[in-house]
Amino acid sequence: MSKPFPEHPFLRGNFAPLSFEAEAHDLPVQGEFPKDLAGTLYRNGPNPQFAPKDGQYHWFVGDGMLHAFQLEEGRVHYRNRFVRTPRFQLERDAGRPLFGFFGNPMTTDPSALGKDSGVANTNVVVHGGRLFALEEAHAPFEVDPGTLAPKGYETFEDKLQGRFTAHPKTDPETGEMLGFAYSVGGFFTDKLAYYVIDRSGTMTRSDVIQAPYSAMVHDFIATRNHVIFPVMPLTGSLDRAVSGKPAFAWEPAKGNRIGILRRDQPVSSIRWFQGPASYVFHPMNAWEEGDLIVADMMQYEAAPLFPSPDGTPGDERKAVAKLVRWTFDLAGNTDTYKEEPLDDLLGEFPRFDERFAGLSYRHGFYAFYEPEQRRFTGSFGGLAHRDARTGARKLWRAPHGDAVSEPVFVPRKPDSAEGDGWLLAVVYRGEEKRSDLCAFDAMSIDKGPIGTAMLGHRVPYGFHGNFRQA
Repeated sequence: MSKPFPEHPFLRGNFAPLSFEAEAHDLPVQGEFPKDLAGTLYRNGPNPQFAPKDGQYHWFVGDGMLHAFQLEEGRVHYRNRFVRTPRFQLERDAGRPLFGFFGNPMTTDPSALGKDSGVANTNVVVHGGRLFALEEAHAPFEVDPGTLAPKGYETFEDKLQGRFTAHPKTDPETGEMLGFAYSVGGFFTDKLAYYVIDRSGTMTRSDVIQAPYSAMVHDFIATRNHVIFPVMPLTGSLDRAVSGKPAFAWEPAKGNRIGILRRDQPVSSIRWFQGPASYVFHPMNAWEEGDLIVADMMQYEAAPLFPSPDGTPGDERKAVAKLVRWTFDLAGNTDTYKEEPLDDLLGEFPRFDERFAGLSYRHGFYAFYEPEQRRFTGSFGGLAHRDARTGARKLWRAPHGDAVSEPVFVPRKPDSAEGDGWLLAVVYRGEEKRSDLCAFDAMSIDKGPIGTAMLGHRVPYGFHGNFRQA
């Protein structure tokens, strides 16, 4: 018999998991979803099926649950399903949790030692016509795009170095998917992997890179000719984990180390730049200007959600992100980079028109919050559109008590001008304890949603999503 979930900030309110899977046909709609907005928005996030085994919980470790909003002819249909990884099925069959906190073998049930612990809870992407649920410690997990039924792990003919990022990048010119991984070859190693997968789904490159130190590298950046690996001092340590201290902890004295590699060169040619300690979960975009690489990043002064090595909680005043720009001079005789602020608005989950991934871009979007409105990471009070050319901003503020997800941009047509399209976001209605899917005209988000599809239940705060065109 399963046990009640404990009192925990990430297990209550709209962080609390759903215990059911459901389908809803033809949701009630306010306003209008354009008929040429056709396809499926997939979202992923943690949704633990059991209370944590040892009483410890972190937002990053719950079982994955996919939420699919299918749009056709102005109608919206909904389906949600757990991602049935081997771990999920093992615990479902046992009727109880089996794995320790962050997979800690010291607190894992003996029956689960050595078994796969993947949760596939962070992102969901389409490549080569296939749909993959991702997290950064395991291989991509394929699911059926229609039913969300499990198909299993993809190891690309065993070329994968054991794990794969939750944030691959698709080159809009070549169709290649670029990926990476950290802690390759074992727990908390200082090795990175770099992958290239062609448009058909064949892995054409799988290399290992020596990093300056072991760190949680959540995301990376790609331009037309380069890949950039931001190694920042949210460090990993097996010794800490085994001794009961934080497996991941903030060590700012190590500073930032940013690796830049030409995509057509061997990993031995990677060049490392250094800078003061900061943390980035998610970049916006990056591009090249001659010998310069320019990258727009949603940067924290200190990594949120993680303590210092001795377990002391982090400084919440530093655990807020703002948009900044990094500039690297590849022709310069220096191993440092320039950093400049772009906006003072606090936010996360930056997205853009990804037909311009790795190229100079103009229109960026993200979820934002006012400092006095912040409750927990993951709860955002509105959406922002920023014009990178002029610096102008447009904001949409959700009604008081509501919260928005990461926005996802959908172009109106494959050849539409940059930014011509829609922005999709899931909005939690705090008063009613349920969620809506909202569609905005991407260039006029300040005017509010043009269409709202209403669910009868919550979509818990999650991480990332993407749109699959019909």
